Amino acid sequence: MARTNSDDLLMEDDLAAAFLGGDDEIAAPKDLTDELAPEPTSEPAEDEWENADDFPGQLAVDVYETADKLVVKARTAGISKSDLDVSISDNILTISGVLSGGEDEQTTRWHIQECYWGEFSRTIALPVQVREDENSVKAELKDGVLTITFDKEKTEAPKKIAIQ
Repeated sequence: MARTNSDDLLMEDDLAAAFLGGDDEIAAPKDLTDELAPEPTSEPAEDEWENADDFPGQLAVDVYETADKLVVKARTAGISKSDLDVSISDNILTISGVLSGGEDEQTTRWHIQECYWGEFSRTIALPVQVREDENSVKAELKDGVLTITFDKEKTEAPKKIAIQ
């Protein structure tokens, strides 16, 4: 049986033997997560989902800057302009809306439901000062991507203060 310099490391054939049962010397590694994880239940606890509608879904965003702009991008596929609300106040950006279309009244049983449908909201403290006037902000929804571009505030370089 092949071993490396460290007896703690298994070589590829040892791993295959452990998992495929080809080598009786090596027992399959014990999964410690089985001991730590609670037994799965078929139904979520009643209080677990009680307030699920109180928390709107989160919106994933990318935020980056160029020399003179701050750009925020969010995937908003399937959302129309009329279902989006974008606002800024005191350098805090809020994007919210409703993603509809996931409900079908004729559905009798879900097999997989990974898509989020319903209200969503995301509030971001912008990392740099931006101009908030209408001429300095541009929001565009194209191909399922919301792009918001801000002009950055021009800041003066720090001034050296002489210590006396």
